[in-house]
Amino acid sequence: MDESINDDGKGDVSLSELQLALMRVLWTRGRASNAEVAEALREQQRPLAHTTVATLLSRLEKRGLIASERDGRALVYRAAVSEPEVQRSMVSGLLSTLFGGKPEALLSHLVSEGELGDDDLARMRALLKSKGGRHD
Repeated sequence: MDESINDDGKGDVSLSELQLALMRVLWTRGRASNAEVAEALREQQRPLAHTTVATLLSRLEKRGLIASERDGRALVYRAAVSEPEVQRSMVSGLLSTLFGGKPEALLSHLVSEGELGDDDLARMRALLKSKGGRHD
């Protein structure tokens, strides 16, 4: 199943916390070998065997989310999709799955559960105001 993100930024991308950490290594570094990814994850207090990292990389490549090329004897990986594309896709999936596709339901949840502080709310008001319309 190809889970790459379409040209319109939509796709069925769902990543585990560990897969997301691995993608962040590639987004930050641009390209990295299995050993470099494993070392970066170890530095983030996520020590994994090289074989585990290789399996994760292989699965992400099969899904079209990363690509590899040979550099001497090592495979070097790079992200095939951008971080904003993945964020957009995952938020869209969350919105659809948990909130019936209704952004106001997500926002209501964040506000009612106390997830947003006064500073967060002020920034959101400013963002909404800059997008047009009155949102007091």
